[in-house]
Amino acid sequence: MLKVAFGKNFLPKSATIGGQFHLNIQFEVSSGLTVLFGPSGCGKSSTLQAIAGLLRPDWGRIEVAGTIFLDTKERLNLPAHRRNVGYVFQNCALFGHLNVAENIGFALNRWQRHRRQQRVRELVNLLELEDLVHQPVQRISGGQAQRVAIARALAPYPKILLLDEPFSALDDDLRATLRTELKTIQRQFNLPVVLVTHSRADALELADRLVILAAGQVVAVGQAEHLLDSRSYSIPGKFQWG
Repeated sequence: MLKVAFGKNFLPKSATIGGQFHLNIQFEVSSGLTVLFGPSGCGKSSTLQAIAGLLRPDWGRIEVAGTIFLDTKERLNLPAHRRNVGYVFQNCALFGHLNVAENIGFALNRWQRHRRQQRVRELVNLLELEDLVHQPVQRISGGQAQRVAIARALAPYPKILLLDEPFSALDDDLRATLRTELKTIQRQFNLPVVLVTHSRADALELADRLVILAAGQVVAVGQAEHLLDSRSYSIPGKFQWG
């Protein structure tokens, strides 16, 4: 179970930019694959950052699989390194000075060597990276880099996997392949997954539950097919459904 309720006020970046941005996010979903969907700038990535501990809300409570990450009433705010969150960034954020295997095992440097190597092998096999383990990450393709980033995020057995627009730079065929692989991973590990996208195809294909955001608020939560077909909610401003 993922329970998210928090607020954050963002000040303008400069005196020439008027108005604050108010983030007020509240939703509750069961374990599975949850998609945060909405136009650019609506608060999707900020929501991931709040779950991961990379953004400090002004108020709120966040609970993941029975573990309380944040409770401002109780003055509890687990630091990011204690939340055990797997995070896949839009640009993969791989370490350029390390090869594929070293990137995957980076978060396991405190593990015993044998155990670390075994875990890396498991993930290399799972993500079909056997031919790339010693390759510098600068020499691999975009799709391969996403697989490495997912493997690295899964390595320390996270409580939850967060992905921020992981397929945005990929072509349609590769997106479809990685969507299938991600669904398989979620079911195999029985791991809560939250993915950010503005792609309708991603939302329809992946979401067990869809959370639609607009202007810093949740406007709908439910089944993707129903919400995207019915439009029983409103999104302010212009938004192209990709």
